[in-house]
Amino acid sequence: MELFDVYPLYDVTPVKAQGILVTDDKGVEYHDFYGGHAVISIGHSHPHYIERLSEQLKKIGFYSNSVINPLQQELAEKLGRMSQCETYQLFLCNSGAEANENALKLASFHTGKSRILAFTNSFHGRTSAAVAATDNESINAPLNRQQKVSFLRFNDLQAFRKEVEKGDVCAVILECIQGVGGLDEPDTGFLQRVAAICKENGIVLIADEVQSGYGRSGKFFAFQHHGIHPDIISIAKGMGNGFPVGGILIHEHLRPKHGLLGTTFGGNHLACAASLAVLEVIEKEGLVENAARLGTYFKQKAAAIPQVVQVKGRGLMLGLEFDFEVSDLRKRLIYKRHLFTGSAKNKYVLRILPALNINEEALDLFFDSLKAEL
Repeated sequence: MELFDVYPLYDVTPVKAQGILVTDDKGVEYHDFYGGHAVISIGHSHPHYIERLSEQLKKIGFYSNSVINPLQQELAEKLGRMSQCETYQLFLCNSGAEANENALKLASFHTGKSRILAFTNSFHGRTSAAVAATDNESINAPLNRQQKVSFLRFNDLQAFRKEVEKGDVCAVILECIQGVGGLDEPDTGFLQRVAAICKENGIVLIADEVQSGYGRSGKFFAFQHHGIHPDIISIAKGMGNGFPVGGILIHEHLRPKHGLLGTTFGGNHLACAASLAVLEVIEKEGLVENAARLGTYFKQKAAAIPQVVQVKGRGLMLGLEFDFEVSDLRKRLIYKRHLFTGSAKNKYVLRILPALNINEEALDLFFDSLKAEL
């Protein structure tokens, strides 16, 4: 049997990893400044993470949500405290796309409506409603296009009001820092008006924190830079440091009932152990603060590079925008400098999404390598 060929692959075969170092099958070491799409939040093979999962495997790795799993409540309490979202409720699933799918479904249940407002250059996943709310026609099948989605531009409040006035909107979904789209952000004033208008009109506001959450922006959630309170917050990627975990935080005014949402694998014992390990490391090592501090350091270093047109993003969710397409630069960084970086829909942006426990020395190495290739 052959693999279904949907991924363009770099000729690198990782076999082990530690911290931000990834070693391939030839013994070559790569510095990882991409973290597998911002998934590796506490570094590869963190000893506490390994210990937590190993100990859980010796007890029980999985059972369904038809029985009590105290790890779910432990995770909910710790996540609520660390994120300052104690008044929210937690539903656990397996991925960011599944998180956004459940968020949109819950919004439609709550409002009795079905149209979604999303934003240009957004990426929310590849499942039915999530991909329909993603601004990329090439990954939207005819089946997905049956969803009712209207795309708006950030900071265009007049257009937003006009769409809301039509009266059929169930949800607004947005990334406070766009990931795949290229690190664009809406203004604080615009976000605050959007939040107020949603509240006035009974529209569910969904903050997609799948990539920007868990400290990556220099706060636990990126929306916290803007003083808003979404109705639903979707999470995944850095939540499990590589273990498939996702979830939604649901404001207390959205009430549950049995059968409303469901999942087979979501919130299993091993997934909860992975998620708790990540939170424990983030808290013990002060990684949210580290992300904020190193984001400032990164921008200072980038300012000294004349080819950089703009530095985008916050914390350790960053992009370097150049005046040329970066695909060849990425290849040189991988094959000549042995550095992993990321791309974006904006072909001029190089994305930087390292583990949150990197240091200045690692960023110095990155910039030295970048300068050598420019």
